[in-house]
Amino acid sequence: MSTELAFRSATELARLIATRELSPVELMKACIARIEERNPSLNALVHTDLEHARSAAVAAEKAVMAGEEIGPLHGVPTAIKDLFSTRAGWVATFGGIPALKNFVADQSSLWVERMEAAGAVILGSTNSPVLGFRGVCDNALFGPTCNPFDMTRNSGGSSGGGAAAVADGLVPFAEGTDAGGSIRIPAAWTNLVGHKPSAGRVPLVMRPDAFGGTAPFIHEGAMTRTVEDTVTTLRILVGADHRDPFSVDERPGFADVLGGDVRGMRIAYSPGLGVHQVEPVVADAVGQTVRSLEEAGAFVALVDPEIRYDQTELSDLWCRCVARMVLPIIENFRERGLDLVELDQIPAPLLRWLDHVADERLPAQSRDSVMRTHVFDAIQHVLTDHDLLVCPTVGALPVVNGPRGETLGPARVDGVAVDPSIGWTLTYLLNFTGHPACSVPAGLVDGLPVGMQIIGRRFADGDVLRAAAAVERHRPWASWYPARRGGSGRGA
Repeated sequence: MSTELAFRSATELARLIATRELSPVELMKACIARIEERNPSLNALVHTDLEHARSAAVAAEKAVMAGEEIGPLHGVPTAIKDLFSTRAGWVATFGGIPALKNFVADQSSLWVERMEAAGAVILGSTNSPVLGFRGVCDNALFGPTCNPFDMTRNSGGSSGGGAAAVADGLVPFAEGTDAGGSIRIPAAWTNLVGHKPSAGRVPLVMRPDAFGGTAPFIHEGAMTRTVEDTVTTLRILVGADHRDPFSVDERPGFADVLGGDVRGMRIAYSPGLGVHQVEPVVADAVGQTVRSLEEAGAFVALVDPEIRYDQTELSDLWCRCVARMVLPIIENFRERGLDLVELDQIPAPLLRWLDHVADERLPAQSRDSVMRTHVFDAIQHVLTDHDLLVCPTVGALPVVNGPRGETLGPARVDGVAVDPSIGWTLTYLLNFTGHPACSVPAGLVDGLPVGMQIIGRRFADGDVLRAAAAVERHRPWASWYPARRGGSGRGA
């Protein structure tokens, strides 16, 4: 697969297919060839159905040649995340759980339904940590996913397989889910755009607990190399679904955001949201990107959201919330005759939090809701006087991969101890609150990507994407990918 074709955007590929300038069959052949070349060392895709992909590409080409009505991503390859999303008939290991290596999904997820209705061709599933419980991508079944910018380092998580696949040109976009930063963290570490929509904007079908996706808020989205592709995928995903009690029946087109006009916008800049540690080199890179927004005409002010809790209290809160969310999933498998805890399938950090919440009483959950409310109020207070809030996405550079299943995030950031599961990120607070948040590339430090997080008012996803487009316009990042520079990243 030529580098030029591998790094064309999904939106552009769809245009070329629609105008018969590019064959879906030839595109799929090229995509499969690149996967076969790069994935054995990258470890981004953990399951592929190339027979399905080839036949779907043939059908896509026939539809174009017959003049049939086609969708906005007709014939464009993509991949789903091996976690909560499934495609009927495919293996789903829920993040590399060995006991589920032969578990076959009996239904497709909403992300699959909507993307296939838009014409996209799903060719496989991507790596993720067990049940999404950590900010890196590694598990005992498949091992760690490598970062295309340095193959000795991790791609971030939990949607790290998809991020690596997109950043290395295996697919033009991939699914991400985000319960604590799982779209934004890997986007930051692999030079991608990763947008977490406002809670309710994109439906999330959760079973057996339909309400489990609100504590914390879980979001569906996509990881892309361009803001335009983020807008294209978001247009497809938005809109209510009767299976999600919180989904919003609104389908904005985001037509005016790609110009990146931020003139007159009021932007609050908080280097650590008042509670998080950030490595100085990361803060410097993000500070330079913030200045580009000023140069584009925005008014930027240094702001402290005044969150009363420290980062340990907040990361512990997130761990408790996610453990409660995971419990019904584990119980569902237990009812099917598969006890993942008894079979020693749950990593120790998650198991510790599962034990912690298993017998807790209602007052403990109520106290946690009060903590979330305070975080919500603090973010809302900033966004009362400002259109946007920006900060680093992650406080540290990508970590070196450990032995299979044992990679963790940094235990210290700028000399301060943090929870290696999630405490080194600045993302999970927005899963407490439901605000839209997008990570955009903010530069390279020693060849490693840094991300800046743009946070908006509830349902003001358009403002967030407009600022993202402004960054892309004033500090374009398309040439930063190692493969586009004629290389394969360090450590390859």
